[in-house]
Amino acid sequence: MSRILGLTGSIGMGKSTVAAMFRDRGVPVFDADAAVHVLQGPGGALVPAIEAAFPGTTGPEGVVRGKLGAAVFGNPEALARLEGIVHPAVAQARMLFLSEHDSAPLIVFDIPLLYEKGGDRGLDGVAVVSAPAEAQRARVLARPGMTPEKFEQILGLQVPDAEKRARADFVIDTGTSLAETREQVDRIVDALTVSE
Repeated sequence: MSRILGLTGSIGMGKSTVAAMFRDRGVPVFDADAAVHVLQGPGGALVPAIEAAFPGTTGPEGVVRGKLGAAVFGNPEALARLEGIVHPAVAQARMLFLSEHDSAPLIVFDIPLLYEKGGDRGLDGVAVVSAPAEAQRARVLARPGMTPEKFEQILGLQVPDAEKRARADFVIDTGTSLAETREQVDRIVDALTVSE
């Protein structure tokens, strides 16, 4: 039976880099964001349902993120309707991923809003990717189109980093060198894959 580790972290903490380190160790990683992009991309399974619920928000390339964002932003009812379409499909994709990798000793679920959406239930542990606030801010503000206001708005929607760290089974510090971060990942993989 595979052990399942949830991987999460606030924006700009280095979660994608850490997920790649798990993959480098041969650990299957289910990327919830990537699954959503496929489901909402060109020919994606959710495009017709999203278009029916939010007319004019899709096109030949799938969901037009700006239009869909505008349709649900600041509207809890619309957001709940969208989540009602997306979440069951992502859960189904995750179950399929699990069945395809059921012989792996460890599987990682990369879920950005793990605590925010209650995704920590049913996991064998959670690893939180964290870095000092100054490093996080510098990384995020270096992204194209990011503004300090946008960054603060995103942070306001996320469980605070300190709370995530307090709730985690493992904290991966990315405020260090890549080699040191990789060592932390190696220790977690080794701890979770030792034979019983």
